[in-house]
Amino acid sequence: MNIISEIQITDPVVHLLGDWSAELNGWSIGFRILIALVLSAIIGCERSSKRHSAGLRTFMLVCLASTIGMLIDIYVGARYYFISAAIVVGSATICVNSMIYSSKNQIRGLTTSVGLWAVAIIGLAIGAGLYTATLISFIALLFCLSLFPKFERYLKDRSNHFEMHLELKSSSNLQAFVTTIRELGLVIDEIEANPAYVNSGMSVYSVAVTINSKELKKYKTHIEIIEALRSLDYVYYLEEMN
Repeated sequence: MNIISEIQITDPVVHLLGDWSAELNGWSIGFRILIALVLSAIIGCERSSKRHSAGLRTFMLVCLASTIGMLIDIYVGARYYFISAAIVVGSATICVNSMIYSSKNQIRGLTTSVGLWAVAIIGLAIGAGLYTATLISFIALLFCLSLFPKFERYLKDRSNHFEMHLELKSSSNLQAFVTTIRELGLVIDEIEANPAYVNSGMSVYSVAVTINSKELKKYKTHIEIIEALRSLDYVYYLEEMN
């Protein structure tokens, strides 16, 4: 049984659209490319609206390339789908290159990179004519990117562990900051001088802490703790690291 026959039997969307959508013809090719552009544009807009480096055009191009690669593999009757495999490897390389190591000792763009890789896989599904799998995967991906960040933020706020980016007015203030942290009921897990600011004259650190006080665990969020620490005279800048 070939792939088209399997799709005709198992995909509800094919039954709804008709047999032409499962076959490889001009109409189905155009339809699949259109779906790839529309769905990837929606994901790209979501990323662009949050000012991520990989935006609308990047997502559209990755999904389009994956869709076309799968179409070519099916058209030439490739047994092992060489082009599709090459596209997956290529998209993974793009994902790695889109991640940025920021000056605050953070890897940025990780979610967007994985999103690009997921869109590439969805593009393969579109090219193969797996419409139902495509729609389910697209909805799941959109939910993960747009709705779950709020839930993730809630979980982080409930966590007893968090990291801070700390800028002091002078390195001599570090001991005073450590003393204040301990008095508040926080345990310092790690303090590391940020190598990005070496020889800059600035006193910048990455600080990992654990909330040890029962009162803090019960009543204070990370934001409230950081706001209290920002009020210290010798703290130039302080924020929680994501």
